[in-house]
Amino acid sequence: MKILIIGAGPGGYETALAAAGRGVEVVLVESGPVGGTCLNEGCIPTKSFCRSAQLLEQMGEAESFGVTGLSYGFDFAKVVARKNDVVEQLRGGVESLLSHKLITLVRGKASFKDPHTVVVGEEEYTADHIIVATGSVSASLPVPGNDLPGVLTSREILDVERVPDRLCVIGGGVIGLEFASVFNSFSSEVTVLEYCKEILPRFDSDLSKRLKQSLGKKGITISTQSQVLSIEQDGEEYRVNFLRKGKQETVVADKVLMAVGRKANVDSLNLAAAGVEFTPKGIAVNDFMQTSQPHIYAVGDVNGKMMLAHAAIFQGLVALDHIMGLKNSIDLSVMPAAVFTSPEAASVGMTEDECKEAGVKVRCLKSFFRANGKAVTMGETDGFCKVVVEEETSLVLGCHLFGPHSSDIIQEACALISRKTTLEQFRSIIHTHPTLTEVLQSAVHQ
Repeated sequence: MKILIIGAGPGGYETALAAAGRGVEVVLVESGPVGGTCLNEGCIPTKSFCRSAQLLEQMGEAESFGVTGLSYGFDFAKVVARKNDVVEQLRGGVESLLSHKLITLVRGKASFKDPHTVVVGEEEYTADHIIVATGSVSASLPVPGNDLPGVLTSREILDVERVPDRLCVIGGGVIGLEFASVFNSFSSEVTVLEYCKEILPRFDSDLSKRLKQSLGKKGITISTQSQVLSIEQDGEEYRVNFLRKGKQETVVADKVLMAVGRKANVDSLNLAAAGVEFTPKGIAVNDFMQTSQPHIYAVGDVNGKMMLAHAAIFQGLVALDHIMGLKNSIDLSVMPAAVFTSPEAASVGMTEDECKEAGVKVRCLKSFFRANGKAVTMGETDGFCKVVVEEETSLVLGCHLFGPHSSDIIQEACALISRKTTLEQFRSIIHTHPTLTEVLQSAVHQ
């Protein structure tokens, strides 16, 4: 058996490694650096920025912890250099893993010649099964001025030469808020424009409202229900014109970040030649990640189901198991998500609003970081934990966190929800004291 995988991001290279580990020959095609968006211009470099921002905040708060006499500065060039070093180190690790004897890494842009043939440069490749894992690219609002030099994507803002004095972020989703939080810590004057009623529209509404309030206290201006009309350049400044509640307003900034989501990267694949169906949201797939051509699969951002690196990895495993005729217990509906703002936010399972829409009666149990001993010692008491429990069955359906290390704490809830845990079973789990995970224990014992 031979598998051809297009794209060496998390969905592609992790699937290639898993297939090779099972003795399957793999041809892996990649037109850019291995690691995809996540490693090179997404998850990893932004988290490097987040760490620098966190340290900067902590240094500023040192005196309140009795640490005095510190002298520190901020060198943005070194922040960028460290980010590049982190990316290069991890990319080198992936390249080393892909040197497996059963994996052939082909450099170049792939396109379909027919349902069974993929062309890369002047070479043609065929395989028993093909997996498309080409990821996504930044989307942009179709407004005048969206192509001006100071209007940046999430990739370009990672390499700015200096911190902008004023930054306007268009989009109050995960990407926009993470950069807003980071550059606020780096001393930018940040304004976020969001079209929807709340930021993070797909997250629990209590979490979204609380995060908006917290970011506002840090000095970030967030304007929701704001429709961007145009972007104009005036010398070195940019004027972002938007409509809010029937009134036109303007934000003046030195840089503008366009963070209105991402779209499936399919333009160069020539999917029509392969007979693969796709929509503006991405390649259409079934529960096994099969496309309209049963031997062709699509995993990760390119299918538009869930644009998260870990979703791509596990979708790849689902596809590989299906190819090899194996069953698994992976539940792709239980998918954790995190927002690396300061403080962090994280979510897994159903929100309270989703339960109401589905007609499911639930109880929502809450606890607060201000009552958590470890959070108090850390001086990070802003936030809460919300556990959603079905009344009839007592099953834990969702968990939503806002506070320190939420991205780590959510994993316990993810494991329990995926294993259909009841409230009583959750309550019986002993947690170490003092730890931040006790916010879960405190919530379920309400």
